[in-house]
Amino acid sequence: MVTLSPVTLVITIIVYFLVLIAISVLTNKNSDNTSFFTANRNSPWFLVSFGMIGASLSGVTFISIPGAVGGSGLNEAFSYMQMVFGYLLGYIVIAYVLLPIYYKYNLTTIYGFLEKRFGVHAYKTGAAYFILSRVVGSAFRMYLVALVLDTFVFKSLGIPFEVTTIITILLILIYTFKGGIKTIVITDTFQTIVMLLTVALTIYYVAIELNQSLPSMLSMVRESPLSAIWHLDSGWNDPNNFFKQFISGALITLVMTGLDQDMMQKNLTCRNLKDAQKNMMVFSVILVFTNLLFLTMGACLYLYGNQFGINIPGNTDVYYPTIALQHMPVTIGFLFILGLIAAAYSSADSALTALTTSFCIDFLNFEKSQKPESHKKRTRILVHLGFAILLALVIIIFQKMNNTAIINNLFKAAGYTYGPLLGLFAFAILTRRNLPGIPTVMVCLIAPILSYIINDNAATMLNGFSFGNLIIALNGIITFFGLYLISSNKKP
Repeated sequence: MVTLSPVTLVITIIVYFLVLIAISVLTNKNSDNTSFFTANRNSPWFLVSFGMIGASLSGVTFISIPGAVGGSGLNEAFSYMQMVFGYLLGYIVIAYVLLPIYYKYNLTTIYGFLEKRFGVHAYKTGAAYFILSRVVGSAFRMYLVALVLDTFVFKSLGIPFEVTTIITILLILIYTFKGGIKTIVITDTFQTIVMLLTVALTIYYVAIELNQSLPSMLSMVRESPLSAIWHLDSGWNDPNNFFKQFISGALITLVMTGLDQDMMQKNLTCRNLKDAQKNMMVFSVILVFTNLLFLTMGACLYLYGNQFGINIPGNTDVYYPTIALQHMPVTIGFLFILGLIAAAYSSADSALTALTTSFCIDFLNFEKSQKPESHKKRTRILVHLGFAILLALVIIIFQKMNNTAIINNLFKAAGYTYGPLLGLFAFAILTRRNLPGIPTVMVCLIAPILSYIINDNAATMLNGFSFGNLIIALNGIITFFGLYLISSNKKP
């Protein structure tokens, strides 16, 4: 089997980023802080909707979801779709509960709502939790992608992992530092097209390799055990239990999209609330079919592997890269690298921009500052550079740890930080009570710790039950009731 050489892959990556940089140059004309943070609130809703697909999936999804189809445990076969259907409920709540609030207050960062309801302490706490979550989460996702690129591309050229990491972060910095969210709305649309095209063509090429037409290939998938979705009769101890997955999907969407500046910043660039709501609902429907496409590709890859006697690795995350780069035609390897980069960078670039936006607005008080725009622009560029360096350092630290279990636990720990956000926003929306400053911070610090302790002992206390992704619900509930205990009807 002829495979792509590392040099060819590097040239492919360079050409891809030259396209992104060209898009950046075209969208950077007359750019300023307003266009960086909000794209002048003039983005076409359909572009935002389509571009958000790439940002919501990330390189981890691109690799992990197809691999999980043929594995065992969480998300085996098509059971992941149960969670995706839960996403739809979460997006409805975002569109018709959260977005009206964000547009009512004309927010640049969504955590400004907490300041209007509870004052500066709750506001800074929410923004700090977002920054912590995004730094660790984005670094984790980029780390896995950097590992794939290092293993299959750069290592054979003698390029150290650290240099690979610095180059990948630097490339994001180049095409986002000036235009910000205005550029990302366009680049994410392009990257989503590349990613979806990669998945569709991979399915097509697998069908050819198996001497099947596309309809017959899809019939093979549908008739295979790999396409099983529903776990309606399984117990709560089953990680794929329908109700557990559905509720988790709704909550994950609510907190990791609706309460996350990274994802909501794109929505806030739409011209008005109505456009933002159309964007959200169309996006949610497209996302369902996109995830189904990813799972179908995963099933096709496993059917291909079964046909040609390819062993399933212990870590199913490497199944797709291994098949694409070592067992299939050059075209598939070429498409895989393009799709991986598109998936990874459509998530990472918006995260870097959102971190810069949150820090400048929420902590440096750009909107209240009387300093000249030129000074703010210089500061914003330095902040953007600072977060790029921070992400690179965290990725390199992950690599130095050389322990997947520890890194996975760090990523999961970052997920705990969304619980206080859920509790804060729920308390702000569902009650009229007010919160004192420092005690609010303490509740939001204690809730994740209590959640971790309860989850760590759940199997013993609850007869084998594991919260899994429902830990967000537990964390949010603890935060909510903790806030209620310290709240009053007095204004802060």
